Amino acid sequence: MTATPAEQTPLEHYVKKILAAPVYELAVRTPLQAAPALSETLGNRILLKREDLQPTFSFKIRGAYNKLVQLTPEQRARGVITASAGNHAQGVALAARELGISASIVMPLTTPELKVLGVRNRGAEALLHGESFPFALAYALELARQTGREFVSPFDDPQVIAGQGTVAMEILRQHPGQLDAVFVPVGGGGLIAGIAAYIKYLRPDVRIIGVESEHSACLAAALSAAERVILAEVGTFADGVAVAQIGVHSFEVCRFCVDEVITVSNDQLCAAIKDIYDDTRSITEPSGALAVAGIKQYAARTGLRDQTWVAINSGANINFDSLRHVAERAAVDAV
Repeated sequence: MTATPAEQTPLEHYVKKILAAPVYELAVRTPLQAAPALSETLGNRILLKREDLQPTFSFKIRGAYNKLVQLTPEQRARGVITASAGNHAQGVALAARELGISASIVMPLTTPELKVLGVRNRGAEALLHGESFPFALAYALELARQTGREFVSPFDDPQVIAGQGTVAMEILRQHPGQLDAVFVPVGGGGLIAGIAAYIKYLRPDVRIIGVESEHSACLAAALSAAERVILAEVGTFADGVAVAQIGVHSFEVCRFCVDEVITVSNDQLCAAIKDIYDDTRSITEPSGALAVAGIKQYAARTGLRDQTWVAINSGANINFDSLRHVAERAAVDAV
C-alpha cells in the first residue's frame, strides 16, 4: 500500500518534523541489534531496534519530549496532563522534570506497579482511574478542561508522531542496505505513523507491517472498515497497546502507508519475549514483543527466506512477578 504522489505532501510534512525533532536532548540513539538465533530459525535476517534501552525503557520518551519541549511558556506554566498505560506516562514525567513543567498523569487501575512507580519516581503525579486506557483517557481529558493544563496525547498528536518517527530515521541510517520490511507494534498508532511516514517517503519499497494484540486490534478494525472504529472492549495483558481506537492523525498516515496488519495472541507474545531473551538476554514487556511475534507469524505464513526484517522492541516495563506466567505460556506456545 505504497503512498501515491498525491499523498507525498503530508508525508513530507512529517519527514521535516522528524528531522527537526530535538529528541536527543533526552532520548538516546538505540542500537539495531542482530538476532542470530531467531534469524537462523526463520531463515531471514532479523534485526531488533532496541527501544527498550531508552532512559524510560520505552520509545515513548521521544514523542513526549518532542511535544513538551515545543510548548509555549504559557502552556508550560499551566502544566500538562496526560493519560497512559504507563510508557508514555514515564516519558512525560521525565520530560516534564527536565523542562521544569508540572505533570499529572492518569493511569488505569490495572497499570503494572513498576510503571506507576516510574512516574512517581520521576516527580509527576500519578492518578489511577478506570479499568483500562479508554476510561483513563476520558478522565484525563475532563481534568484538562477543569484545570487548564495542556493535554499531551500519548499518540494522537503530530509532534508526538514526529518524535516517534525518529526511530525510523535511525533505522535507515544504521542499515542503509537491503531492508524488506519493518514490523511495528501498534496501540494508538503514533509509532507506526511516524515510522511509516518517514520510511515510505524515503524508501517506498520497504513494507511497513503493523502488529497488534488480538485483544486490542484497533488499526486492523479501522483499515477493514475504512474508518476509525471503537472496539467494544480491550484486553490488558499487552497493556502498552490496550487502546480501543486508532488516533485521528495516526490513521491519516496508516491508511495510505501501512502495507499489512498482523494480530497475535497472548501466548505468541510470551513466546516472543523468550525469543528476544534468548538472543539478547533482555526482557521485554508483552507490547514490546509484538513485532517479533508478528515476524514469526509472517515468516510461517509466507515462507519467505533470505529477507531482512526489522522488529521494533518497543518497551521493557514489565513487573518481575509477571515473568512466571510469561514463561509458562511461552512453553505452551512452543508445544
